[in-house]
Amino acid sequence: MKSEILVIGGGLSGLSLARQLHAAGRDVRLGEARDRLGGRILSEDGLDLGPAWFWPGQPRIAALISRLGLRRFDQYGTGALTFEDEQGRIERGRGFASMEGSWRLEGGLGRLIEALSHELPQDRIHLATPVTRLTKTARGVEVVTQAGEAFHAERVVLALPPRLARGLGFAPALPPAVLQAMDAIPTWMAGQAKAIATYERPFWREAGLSGDAMSRRGPMVEIHDASPADGGPFALFGFIGIVPAARRDMNGLKDALRSQLGRLFGPEAAAPSRLIVKDWAFDRFTATEHDQRPLYTHPHYGLPRTLTGIWDDRLILSGTETAPRFGGYLEGALEAAEIALALTAREPV
Repeated sequence: MKSEILVIGGGLSGLSLARQLHAAGRDVRLGEARDRLGGRILSEDGLDLGPAWFWPGQPRIAALISRLGLRRFDQYGTGALTFEDEQGRIERGRGFASMEGSWRLEGGLGRLIEALSHELPQDRIHLATPVTRLTKTARGVEVVTQAGEAFHAERVVLALPPRLARGLGFAPALPPAVLQAMDAIPTWMAGQAKAIATYERPFWREAGLSGDAMSRRGPMVEIHDASPADGGPFALFGFIGIVPAARRDMNGLKDALRSQLGRLFGPEAAAPSRLIVKDWAFDRFTATEHDQRPLYTHPHYGLPRTLTGIWDDRLILSGTETAPRFGGYLEGALEAAEIALALTAREPV
């Protein structure tokens, strides 16, 4: 199967790049290892199990949402905050709503992926197509999938975390400095797990609570209101702070989550109608062994010079981790797509 450009990775960056290439009349295909598009963007019944927020001062995501006719709304932050110390003692009113001023997307960010995918011909999207090997050829790159299918392209864009790209087979082998540089770039959110509890009513709001909480006892370290803009299901979500190795007992983890919600927000919170846990650290299309430790600070992202000009500019790295200004954010995924688009306009060396 031939194309001018093959984009590997159907997250926001890869999908945005493929759509722009197609709109410009380029011959492009998009390959995705999962059986869905979106990458780390994953919404279930309007609830975001991956990224949920974007902010003022991020022009690309704002413009894209406006162009697609989607609607944003303010993150809920009205009411008192909750704090839990190491002994499980609860305080109200401490600090401020940490995500107040951020925006969320009506219906969840999955709607953004859905709308973008409709702008690309479906026969150009190849789902459930994990790539195993890339080979430089006289005219470009041959890409072989896990199923043994071969794609041929003049250029390949790896729109995925560099650490995942590092695990692919390359012929000829990439220089050690290139592989080391790939390993050194942390995958944003890869070590995280997120819990979402849903309820028929927002009883915490009725009690004058914002839904924001910080805990030093856990398992969740940070909690926010995840309810939709209008109506239910109303929800609280939290980032799980214990290390991935301690999260393998899902039944035990969920029992601890219910207990913590009850401590923080009262008996009703301990009995959610639904409790969802998405552990990205064990998602093989997101995380590697190097990503088992969650990130507690935002890395300095961008594409180092070592990772440019690979295979005479026929192999391009993209994805939010390569964005120099907004790396790690949704805005960074679009920034990276913008940079990769410009690189594909240049003639290979």
